Amino acid sequence: MTGMKFGLSLMGIIVMVCVVLFPSPGDMTNGHLGLLMLALIVVAIMLGFPTAFTLMGMGMFFGWLAFDFDTAKVLDLMVQRTYWVMTNDVLIAIPLFVFMGYVVERANIIDMLFRSLHLSLSRLPASLAVATLITCAVFATATGIVGAVVTLMGLLAFPAMLRHGYDVRLAAGAITAGGCLGILIPPSIMLIVYGATAGVSVVKLYAGAFLPGLMLATLYIGYVMLVGWWKPHLAPRLSEEEQRIPPPPWAEAAMSTYGRGVLGSIWAALLAPRRFLAARTAAGVAPERREVAVKALVSAAPALAVLGMVVVILAYYDARSRIDAPLDGAAPIEMGISSSAGADTQLSVTGLAEPPPSETPEPSATGLSEPPPAASTEQLQPLGSVAEPAAPQESPLSAQAPPPDAVAADRPQGFDWGRLLIGFTVVLGGVSAWFYWRTDYKRIHVLQMLLKSFFPLTMLILMVLGSIVFGLATPTEAAAIGSLGGVVLALLYRQLTWPRLKESVFLTARTTAMVCWLFVGSSIFSASFALLGGQALIEGWVLSMDLSPLQFMLLAQAIIFLLGWPLEWTEIIVIFMPIFIPLLSHFNIDPLFFGLLVALNLQTAFLSPPVAMAAFYLKGVSPPHVTLNQIFAGMMPFMVIQIIALALLYTFPQIGLWLPNELYK
Repeated sequence: MTGMKFGLSLMGIIVMVCVVLFPSPGDMTNGHLGLLMLALIVVAIMLGFPTAFTLMGMGMFFGWLAFDFDTAKVLDLMVQRTYWVMTNDVLIAIPLFVFMGYVVERANIIDMLFRSLHLSLSRLPASLAVATLITCAVFATATGIVGAVVTLMGLLAFPAMLRHGYDVRLAAGAITAGGCLGILIPPSIMLIVYGATAGVSVVKLYAGAFLPGLMLATLYIGYVMLVGWWKPHLAPRLSEEEQRIPPPPWAEAAMSTYGRGVLGSIWAALLAPRRFLAARTAAGVAPERREVAVKALVSAAPALAVLGMVVVILAYYDARSRIDAPLDGAAPIEMGISSSAGADTQLSVTGLAEPPPSETPEPSATGLSEPPPAASTEQLQPLGSVAEPAAPQESPLSAQAPPPDAVAADRPQGFDWGRLLIGFTVVLGGVSAWFYWRTDYKRIHVLQMLLKSFFPLTMLILMVLGSIVFGLATPTEAAAIGSLGGVVLALLYRQLTWPRLKESVFLTARTTAMVCWLFVGSSIFSASFALLGGQALIEGWVLSMDLSPLQFMLLAQAIIFLLGWPLEWTEIIVIFMPIFIPLLSHFNIDPLFFGLLVALNLQTAFLSPPVAMAAFYLKGVSPPHVTLNQIFAGMMPFMVIQIIALALLYTFPQIGLWLPNELYK
């Protein structure tokens, strides 16, 4: 009821503004018709009409008016825009990532993942909430489906936190905020949609969003730990009995037989099993040699991980020395310069020559053109671009030349990954040393649970992201790898049944169809809006305000923040981003950096009442005594954290730009 009142009030305000500010029908221009179309689409979406077909219908009708009632031109526009969407290589990654998410979701590993993290973090304040946030972050990154993550964690973690005496608001806020991390942390579907809309490299968006996503997750974890330390009655610690994992009889028998502690007894029972088998046989109990071998291999995992990292570092430096060494009897050749061509002939990392200015695509059908490159020298090139053209580039909203995702992946340049590998190995070695020094049966058992749940899922995510960020594959190819990895993971967990596979394919087709029709509708809507002059009217109004870049950024992010209350992120991206993006060049704002701010800001689309979908997902699976107002109240502190993270990213832009700048110099 509260959401309905808010929606009706907002619609009334929009209608009143249109009545008061718009001129009489006889004095209305095409630009006023464009603004009227924009206002009507917001009202129609809030009334519950399907977004994609409402955009399409509005675009067709107002495009018919813009073309002076020429039906043939409007139909041609619809066909061209639909064809552009269906042939956009970037969008191929969406069904593959969605399929990966649905398959992983149905592998039923979230229960073991949550339990293992809960036990491994049991000594931290608010350990259940911390384990919930980490589980949400990992699972949301693997699936990217907010509703699925919030619903599953609402069934698994929410009752556990309430049973241990957690405050309802803190528990609800942790689940809803953690479940929304998947729309920011790569591989995110939202970043693909923004990249296709703005003409920005999805690879660089993934690299740029990685650190801001980790920063936001770290701020969430820090907040719940602070609450657990400052007000322990809101997040009680687990008792010693709840943290204890008693060793099984075979482990006790091994320790009593060899007297070398848990680790030494396990390896002694494996390598010298005579006394152990004799003691077990005398007691009339099965020897359980398989379990002894499993625990021994699990205890060796940290040492094997450190050894593997050392091998990787040695292989890296060996390959680096081979690449850096000049050929025998030949002078070193400077990378990127052809030895047979002139000094001015530059080659890209893909070996393709720079296209001549005559090959520059024609202006977009929206009538908008991107400013000359000099207006923003810091911009990163779109995905798949070979070299920066000398002539003005095409509009980011162009329907004729989408970023050729399948042409070439962006390649990392000039970053010494050896230092990072060495640092990671040192940290991993320190953790391994601590593990062996403080080891007991509980730690070995928890490590086994982590190896069965956390590490396989994390390796799948790192495999997908690593192939993208390191330039080994395009997002589409990496999404295919992720889909195959999800199927293999479900197969290993013995969850790959025909009904589950069929359901995953059906849900993938439904989600993909929704996204593609959204793109078709938004493309027709944007073209009609530009033809009517609505874009030019908004640009003239913004530029007449003589704003500084900071003021424009604050205005844009404030509008996006407010739009997140009644609208979802898909509607904000496909409707309002085409309005903001052409203005970025005037204020010398990098579209990549703007996209990272928008991605961080759009977390509010799922956390801001009254249309906070994450709250409704959680309410649908929560106990009857938990009210919607309690869930909304629990989400408010996390919204404040989002605003703090947004301010940190704007104040220190290198949080988002350092990694893509280092990788793609």
